[in-house]
Amino acid sequence: MDSKVARLPLFGGPRAWHAADWTSTDDRVRGGSSHSHMSCSPASLVARFHGHLDITTLGGAGFASQQTTGEDRIWDLSRYDGLELHIARGDDKLYTITLKDEAVPKRPDGSQESTLSWEYDFHAHGEKRIFIKWADFKPTYRGREQQDATPLDLSGVKRISFMLRSFFGIQEGDFSLDVVSVAAVRFKYYRDDPEEDEEYVLVDEKLGTVSDPQKARGWLSWVGECCGLS
Repeated sequence: MDSKVARLPLFGGPRAWHAADWTSTDDRVRGGSSHSHMSCSPASLVARFHGHLDITTLGGAGFASQQTTGEDRIWDLSRYDGLELHIARGDDKLYTITLKDEAVPKRPDGSQESTLSWEYDFHAHGEKRIFIKWADFKPTYRGREQQDATPLDLSGVKRISFMLRSFFGIQEGDFSLDVVSVAAVRFKYYRDDPEEDEEYVLVDEKLGTVSDPQKARGWLSWVGECCGLS
């Protein structure tokens, strides 16, 4: 009646958070006034994605985002079933985690070109673990879902980002999301009925450590029409 989950830490957990791993991509690149920060350090167990979402400058639209740095970073997640977000606390706003499998070119003015993204929206309030299957990431271009997109290249993920967007005026103002860790997970089932909730053990393949059993939780999914971000 038990199962195990192989866990590859990407940020946090046994991997220290570093501020240099993140950079802001806010609506200021399009004339907006929103701003975001990723407050973290190797000594901290939690990274705080926070800032202010302004919707007045762009007439109801707006976004604030922190994305990974480095044009040559590549994560091979092809052996895993999805991502696990361990949230310490949130403000119940609707956040988005985004994956990209191609480098984002820049325009002459320094802003980024628009490219295909894979997005998943989630609410955060209190401590929780959110499991996101790869199939739950929706391909989007400038915030609009694409029906015939090329599948995400899981062997070559090049960018990960957290974002808060206005959803055309639905949310605005100060925001704060505390993240304990981001990890890729692979499930190994050892029973006939994998539909029920069950105990599992997190296995760190890199460090060889095993955490205390946790209770598996279901997936959350909220998808809405939203303003674009490269």
